[in-house]
Amino acid sequence: MASEEEYESCLKNMEETKDKWFATPMPTRGLIVQEIGELFKKYKSQLGKLVTLEMGKIASEGEGEIQEIIDICDYANGLSRTIAGKMLPSERDDHVIMENWNPLGLIGVITAFNFPAAVLGWNSAISMVCGDLTIWKGATSTSLVSIAVTKIFTSVLVKWGFPAVLTMVCGEGRTIGNRLLKDERLKLISFTGSTSVGKNVSSTVHGRFGRTILELGGNNALVVMDDADQKMALSMALFAAVGTCGQRCTSLRRLVKIYY
Repeated sequence: MASEEEYESCLKNMEETKDKWFATPMPTRGLIVQEIGELFKKYKSQLGKLVTLEMGKIASEGEGEIQEIIDICDYANGLSRTIAGKMLPSERDDHVIMENWNPLGLIGVITAFNFPAAVLGWNSAISMVCGDLTIWKGATSTSLVSIAVTKIFTSVLVKWGFPAVLTMVCGEGRTIGNRLLKDERLKLISFTGSTSVGKNVSSTVHGRFGRTILELGGNNALVVMDDADQKMALSMALFAAVGTCGQRCTSLRRLVKIYY
């Protein structure tokens, strides 16, 4: 469990790496992310079993979560060669207006226990190709997964000379989490968790004019029309309701049958 002093050490290392990472061409950052994805392929089975062991989801879902990281790394690498600015007309003579996207800088990611690996993958793969550096606070109940996933990322990042592009802190209670929310050096906070906590995240981060990505609770319904494939609808409803033991924001809570 990280102390506040260790948290500061993480932020210091990130700030020291920031300019060098900004200056790295986006396609090169994409290649680094792609290499991370290849390493997740190598350890997919072991990591999937670890997710099952610590979080409790079934084996196929545990491996599926690692596959989601592999897939987003592929996507992010492609994205690294397609993000473009604009050339806009100007009213001045011999003048052109150019639009160029710049990194936000340092960002924080707080993930929940039910997807202890994939959510970090979604956030970090995209943020890395965009030139951002991430500090990650995983759920304390799945800290072994957090450590294992971080080791995969950092083993590649260290080889390329960017060890602080992703750094991980666990924290007992709310001390470390509150530090992330209030830290003005972190330009964006991505939070996955309950709606009640999400409200506090939103008010705290926006109170300092930071940005947020919030993935909170759901209250989801499946509408089945009279002419639908009833067998398929029942199968999909079952998985939607009990997948991940029902512990996901997209879990099915209401089933509505429409007759006409």
